[in-house]
Amino acid sequence: MGAAPRADGSQGAPPRAVVVGGGISGLCAALELRRAGLDVTVLEASDRWGGCLGVHEVAGLALDSGAESFATRTDAVRGLLEELGLGGDVVAPHPSGAWVQLPGGAEELPKAGVLGIPSNPWDPEVRSVLGLWGAVRASFDLFLPVPAPRAEASVADVVRARMGRRVLGRLVTPVVGGIHSADPALLDIDMVAPGLRALMTEHGSLGRAVAAQRARSGAARGAKAGSAVGGLRGGMNRLVTALVARLADDGAALVSGQRAERLDRLERGWRIGTEASDGSASGSLEAELVVVALGGPAAVELLSDAVPELAGREPVPGPEVKLVTLVLDKPELDARPRGTGVLVAPQAPGIRAKALTHATAKWGWLADEAGPGTHVLRLSYGRAQDSATAALVREPETDDELFRAALADASALLTVPIGPDDVLGWDVVRWEGALPFATVGHRERVAEIRRLVALQPGLAVVGGWAAGNGLESVVPDARAQARELSARMT
Repeated sequence: MGAAPRADGSQGAPPRAVVVGGGISGLCAALELRRAGLDVTVLEASDRWGGCLGVHEVAGLALDSGAESFATRTDAVRGLLEELGLGGDVVAPHPSGAWVQLPGGAEELPKAGVLGIPSNPWDPEVRSVLGLWGAVRASFDLFLPVPAPRAEASVADVVRARMGRRVLGRLVTPVVGGIHSADPALLDIDMVAPGLRALMTEHGSLGRAVAAQRARSGAARGAKAGSAVGGLRGGMNRLVTALVARLADDGAALVSGQRAERLDRLERGWRIGTEASDGSASGSLEAELVVVALGGPAAVELLSDAVPELAGREPVPGPEVKLVTLVLDKPELDARPRGTGVLVAPQAPGIRAKALTHATAKWGWLADEAGPGTHVLRLSYGRAQDSATAALVREPETDDELFRAALADASALLTVPIGPDDVLGWDVVRWEGALPFATVGHRERVAEIRRLVALQPGLAVVGGWAAGNGLESVVPDARAQARELSARMT
């Protein structure tokens, strides 16, 4: 790539940029900075790239250890995959859809919803879940006046007011818990469902807003719940491999095992103090641009030296998510007894998992790799709850506890007895604070943090805590922030 022009228009050595953090947001930011002609270095404290996209081997199968799909409400992720030569390997899940486990048993998740919020409470699948009086209450949404949006509102506040407690408890709570690992009473609706309140004001009801948002995202009419996602043949971890290879080919310096410990303002640019993750050595880098791509609390802690106004503004860290993967010899599961998986209402008795993904039922390529009768299940544990809900269920903690819980939960959720003798291999992966915890008011806090950071020349922050949960939020945000930062420099 050619050298970027200096401020006076002459050509010279390109400006230097350092990206702190080698997760997906950091790698995407680095891709844009390098494309703009900057000299880019990416620092990653661990020995692994990709953040919450990873791979592990279980029973001889290379499986995603983190995110295994992406929402298709925008073209951002698909566009990136196509840029990296992976567009031809994008796949859709099996159309059988997902289920929800309720206190009274399992039901198919209704189609045409957003975060479990139905567009039409009288759809047969919705009425089956809600019951007659639940559907009647939900239909009040069409006639209630739409108030001016408050500055802050939780998902639970909006759903309860518009559609009632049964929609909240039987549809929204299990879906939000499965996606965001949190109770909807704790989450800012503008972060986890951006644009939905504005559509509600525009269309006059929450149900119509859901229908409009699905129409804008191109969701297929009648598509099953859980099908508005895409995956990658071979696993989403291939995105990391392709990003790292592209950056290396483009001349970016990828430095793992180096932790950024301090950020200081220079007369022109920044100094990043570094230390080897094993404590063996320390040093520093200087750059005109710095993109901090760490988790929210770590990002604010690092930036507080250079931007003292950030002190005390650390976002709330998300819950620890524990993912148990089971590889089973269980031909009885060939029938997909619960479609592509099950989301669990917290009140469902005896179930401690918040969600189960039947990965070989969901992805045809994985079923082909595993072979006949072999099945891959992913059960996730860890949900931020209010005190009343948390008292209902004790979370399993040790790997052995999680393994035993996963066998029991999978047996109950799939209605097929599963025991240790059926297990070909298993693994537990823990993600500490990997999910952004978008509590009520989080959007305003993020906006203020970014405003304070933007006042500093050559500085930006990216990551899921700032952009929102999921690759479909993280990828376009990181790229846009990096483009804006490099445009200001050049």
